Amino acid sequence: MTEDKHTSNNPGDQVASQGAHFKGAVSQHTRESLEGAVAKPVDVDEKRLASLTSTKAAGFDSSVRRSSHGRDHFERLLHDELEPTTVASGKASGTAKLRGTTTSAAGSSPYDDAPAEAGATRRHVPLAAKVLIGLLVVILVVAGTLWAWVSGIEGEMRVEEEDRAELEEALTAPEEQAEAFYTLIIGSDAREGDYASRSDVIMLARVDTANSKISLISIPRDTMLYSGDGQVEKINAEYNYGPGPIVRAVSDFAGVDISHYVEVNFNGLVDVVDALGGVTVDIPEDIVAGNGSVTFSAGEQVLDGEQALAYARERYNVSGGDFGRAQAQRQIVEAIVREVLGSSPVEMPGIVTELAKSITTDLSVPDIISYAMDFQSGDSSLQIYSAACPSYTLSQGGVSYVATMYDEWRQMMQRVDAGLDPNDESAQIPEEQQTNERLGSATNAAGPKDYHDLAENAMTTDDVAK
Repeated sequence: MTEDKHTSNNPGDQVASQGAHFKGAVSQHTRESLEGAVAKPVDVDEKRLASLTSTKAAGFDSSVRRSSHGRDHFERLLHDELEPTTVASGKASGTAKLRGTTTSAAGSSPYDDAPAEAGATRRHVPLAAKVLIGLLVVILVVAGTLWAWVSGIEGEMRVEEEDRAELEEALTAPEEQAEAFYTLIIGSDAREGDYASRSDVIMLARVDTANSKISLISIPRDTMLYSGDGQVEKINAEYNYGPGPIVRAVSDFAGVDISHYVEVNFNGLVDVVDALGGVTVDIPEDIVAGNGSVTFSAGEQVLDGEQALAYARERYNVSGGDFGRAQAQRQIVEAIVREVLGSSPVEMPGIVTELAKSITTDLSVPDIISYAMDFQSGDSSLQIYSAACPSYTLSQGGVSYVATMYDEWRQMMQRVDAGLDPNDESAQIPEEQQTNERLGSATNAAGPKDYHDLAENAMTTDDVAK
């Protein structure tokens, strides 16, 4: 009873006391007593041993765990070597799963309790990741180069700031269901000594990418017209006020909405044609050098830049005078379009770069390339129609004009809008175009309404060489 009173209630103290007693019992057997003797069982107090083993039942939980340095330890070391992680990545990704190990439903693994080394970094980058990173770098470099190229090109082609707002107001975006759209092409010929550019070319183009058709219609630059303030003038005078006014004038004259504007500088025509390797033109007659300064023989031939420019300028020694020159200009434009649309994707950037040096437009580089690709991917072969607004020469008050043949112009615009050959007077015009009173209405034309006798005795657009 006395011994129980002095026994501590602390399980740890009991273990320490019993361990000391056990140690003392063992130490009684000295080396001398054991050497050469038959081993004897250690005299252990059974009561104390039972008391020692009963500490677990009394609530004792040893803080010493069994050290596991077997297969689990080896697998963890191998796992860390193959897939080292940082503390942050371990938290973000949860647990790593080594082949042959299992995870619980809660996502734990045998290595969840192993602390990650601070500052550890991934030492091995998979090959796929390296390839992906390389591709991304290449894409970024190419995209940056392309963006710089497009920005530079569009900067050269952009309409002047003071004219841009008025031009955008004059242009009309094509309706989504529209089969085609109209573009106004203006050719300016600023020569040495001139104080201002002159619009020698006024051409209305109907562009139908879905059916691979383009119609080029010349409007004579001297066409007699009422200006916005009611004064009689030539249609090319509207160009002096900027691109917006000339777009409105042609839109009213042709009776169509115009969606895009392209202004071509004749001085850049040489480089464009040379960049294309020349253009093929069928010259309808022999031409002796005049204001174009080059002599031509009739027939199909390839013209370089200088020859193409000379042919587009000649009006003194060609049949039909200015009407003959307008026909030559349409031939050059048609030849350039054919060459551009026949170019490969590899050649296209260089061609667009050269075009940008000589044109001003509302079109963007992606627009131009997109339209070109639409034509190239079409099921039908490219078809280009060429015609001129039916007109005749007229002199009033000592000023030379070109007057409009109203009935013929209205019927031509109906054929143009229907995608038919503008010159085919026998073509059956669809009802949609027949009932459209706006087409070819020429509401701003100032020529005489009774024109048949006047046209009979004058030079007309029919007098050009065929």
